[in-house]
Amino acid sequence: MSAVPRPLGDDWRFCPRCGAPLEPRLEGGLPRPACSRCDFVFFANMGVGVAAVIDDDAGRVLLIQRGPGHFGVGLWCLPCGYVDWGEDLRDAAAREVLEEAGVEVEVGDVVQIAVNRHDPDRPTVGIWFSARLVDPRPEPRAGDDAVAVGWFDPAAPPPLAFPTDRPVLAALVARRRV
Repeated sequence: MSAVPRPLGDDWRFCPRCGAPLEPRLEGGLPRPACSRCDFVFFANMGVGVAAVIDDDAGRVLLIQRGPGHFGVGLWCLPCGYVDWGEDLRDAAAREVLEEAGVEVEVGDVVQIAVNRHDPDRPTVGIWFSARLVDPRPEPRAGDDAVAVGWFDPAAPPPLAFPTDRPVLAALVARRRV
């Protein structure tokens, strides 16, 4: 049985806004770090990540191999990353593909939404979008936190970094059969 992660912020002792001591306060049915001086209340929210599902005319899917210093180093995943504060979700997905695979994409519809719990201390909400290459001529190339990039049969992917990518690949395989 996996351990229940500590709530984010439960070790905070001082208010990040005014520096006064924090005390637990019941807000939204849960005890949360709160400041009696400035009324700051810390709500632990999950981060948001996006991924792009890019397939070619041969039915292959574009995957990147994770580099050193990143979760799942050496394993493969769909191009993905966190959404920056104030950034549009589709813009974030296109940015991540450009940074990790060096190609421009047009981002389409939502393919999947799921909670990622691969790192129990940092769960995230993941949103997978379909995407297509703006120009299919340039070869993808590894960049940013990727060390390799390649086209793979979604029915036989290399070892995956994120278990939440598996249902997306399975849906690609099922779509081919229709």
